[in-house]
Parts: sequence; structure tokens; C-alpha cells
Amino acid sequence: MVQKVCFVTIGATAAFDQLLKAVLTSQFLQALQALGYTSLRLQYGKNGQKIVDESRIVDDLGQVTKYGIKVSGFDFDTKGLGQEMWVTKAAEERAEGVVISHAGSGSILDALRIRVPLIVVPNTSLLHNHQVELAEELSKQGYLVRGQLDDLPKALRESEVHRKKLQAWPPNNRGADPSGRGLAGVMDEEMGFYD
Repeated sequence: MVQKVCFVTIGATAAFDQLLKAVLTSQFLQALQALGYTSLRLQYGKNGQKIVDESRIVDDLGQVTKYGIKVSGFDFDTKGLGQEMWVTKAAEERAEGVVISHAGSGSILDALRIRVPLIVVPNTSLLHNHQVELAEELSKQGYLVRGQLDDLPKALRESEVHRKKLQAWPPNNRGADPSGRGLAGVMDEEMGFYD
């Protein structure tokens, strides 16, 4: 059987339990099933195991599955998330999946380098939040799908369309950027550097 993996990262520095709860809903798991996914892999942070346990996705046999989706996870990996993200890349016996991430720049860059569909969900509860602007700009430039906590199945369906027109990363600095700014311009603006 061909595997198709959805990998979710909520980040390491700021808890984003709302994203974890959103991907454990029946609505989201059914959307995964409808799109042919077989596995949901979670980087869930320090409180995540409790949230997974409370989501009641463990079946009568003790298997962590629901709607045919095998759910597994871990709190943190000191080696980074690159290997976990690579599992979403198409290979023998594996169809291309998706990465769903908080809008931290490190996680976004890791997924863009691997060149798999990426859904970014900003954590709007953060103080001095840069995540919304970064997610919106990279979505506008065609690098990712910006997801909303209250409708992740929609973002998942959009990512299936988006995979056919993925932009290469790093961006071509010599070509025409529709916004005229590129990622460097967005980051300069966020840091307060102006020409």
C-alpha cells in the first residue's frame, strides 16, 4: 500500500496547542482520508501527548488510528525537523504528502527547501506577531497555502491544487517578482530596514 503522510509541526519555542487540536478533529481526519492520506505525524511539543490522548483517537485495540489514518508523534527533536519533513516527499511506496506548520521562519524555510506542499497557520496569539505577515506574503508569492485554524480541511484541499504549481526555493532573484520585494524585501521590512 502506498503511504501518503501529513506532517504537522507546532514549533518549539511557543506552544501552539490550537493547531494540534485542529488537526485532531474528525473534520480534519476525514479530509485527510478523502484525499488519500494514510498517516498523520505530529511534532506536538511538551504538552502535546496529553492533547493527543484527550482527543480520543485511540481505537479499541489501542491503535492510534481514526478514519484509516495512523497518528504518531513526538515532542521535540534536537536534530531538527528536516528528516520528518522528508517523509512527506514522494518516493518509492510513498505519494507526496504535505507539511502543515506554524508560521515560524525556520520551519517554513525547511519545508520550502524540501519542495513539498506547505500549509502555514500563523499563531495569532503571539505578541509582536510577524507570522501573519510572513504567511500572507509567501502565500501571495505562491510558495505556500495560508491556513486558518477554523478551516484546515479547506487549506488541505487547496494544497492538493498548489502542489501542481509549486514555486522553486530559493526564489530566482533575477526574475520578475510580482510584489517586487521578494522574501528579502519582506524580511527587511519586518526588521525595519528601509531603502
